[in-house]
Amino acid sequence: MPSPPPSPSPSASAPPPVVFRDVRLPGAGAGAGPPGELVVVDGLISGDPAPPGAVVVDGGGRIALPGLVDAHIHPDKTTWGGPWVSRRPAGAIAEFAAQDAELFRAQERPVAERAYALMAHAVTRGTRAMRAHADVAPAYGLAGVEGIAQARDRLRHALDVQIVAFPQHGVVRAPGTAELLTEAARSKAVDIVGGIDPIGFDGAPDEQLDLLFSLADRYGTGIDLHLHDRDERGVAVLRAVAERTRALGLNGRVTVSHVFCLPFLPEARFAAVASELGELDIALTTVAPSRDLVLPVARLRAHGVRVGLGSDGVRDSWSPFGNADMLHRAHLLGWVTGGRLDEELTACLDTATHGGSDVLGLPRADLSPGAPADFVLVDGECPPQVLVDLPPRETVVHGGRVVARNGRLT
Repeated sequence: MPSPPPSPSPSASAPPPVVFRDVRLPGAGAGAGPPGELVVVDGLISGDPAPPGAVVVDGGGRIALPGLVDAHIHPDKTTWGGPWVSRRPAGAIAEFAAQDAELFRAQERPVAERAYALMAHAVTRGTRAMRAHADVAPAYGLAGVEGIAQARDRLRHALDVQIVAFPQHGVVRAPGTAELLTEAARSKAVDIVGGIDPIGFDGAPDEQLDLLFSLADRYGTGIDLHLHDRDERGVAVLRAVAERTRALGLNGRVTVSHVFCLPFLPEARFAAVASELGELDIALTTVAPSRDLVLPVARLRAHGVRVGLGSDGVRDSWSPFGNADMLHRAHLLGWVTGGRLDEELTACLDTATHGGSDVLGLPRADLSPGAPADFVLVDGECPPQVLVDLPPRETVVHGGRVVARNGRLT
């Protein structure tokens, strides 16, 4: 199955064999198994006994959970780690985008520093990979892309990152943006080209979508389109995206984020749209913003649609909230969907782990032999209880290396 391009593999040599002793794995149901060992060789979970000379790490009886994946985050916008920012009223996307530009000009810390602070924090909370959207517009040039790339390089040992060139100010309504997107794709500075509400915001659906799909086809990038329209405009965009995906054979390389129109569709129509998305392997992401606007993950998966979960903006001009903690975001997903049963809570955790891996085209860190050794150790009774109580992430492992302990990078 085709998939979006993953970020480059870390250049560092493979770590020595490691055996994590006295750890418990999630059970087949809601519980966790008895204490045992996780053996890691060449950055992958091994099904064999620990080889001689393996490094031993004491798990302290903690539960090992798969590494988390943030399928939608905006690290370039963040004020994380900086002074408090007072925000002014805003309602429309254009108003928020204008405040983005004002805040960008007012920041004393460059994008690379702010993005690194947030991305490093995400690692300490158990995130193994993220899809990072960087605003691309005449107001910024490619500064956001370059800043996130610098942060990605600093965290290459601990975090896999895909970068999206995201036209927050519009593609057509902001002259010069199309050229910046083209340069970002042509130069391989980004993995993915983004779009935003081709009808409702940009007012030029054919021009925007033709550009995005031509760039993806020509330069081998993925596509990730923000779609906020809640009415027929959103459905029309999904139809246009599906047509172009089919025509160019870009199955598996297209993602649509937010997709606020889907939850409002009658069941028969929802099923028809979801079936087409599944057939073309068009992935979706949600940030669980509210009960009305969260994507119905289980119903979409029933149609073969890959669905991931993301943080969205974190302490930026749009909102003072957010923390880049994907376990907390899975907790919110359970909250807004009324999760109550163990299997419902576990499904929320799966969306924040395996769902995100599927959207990013990464192998699942499911703790089975051959899987990436990306996991987090937490004190807890079982995965549903961990999701609800949000215990500290005691130890974070990426590629077999301990990359964070007790909230700090190692």
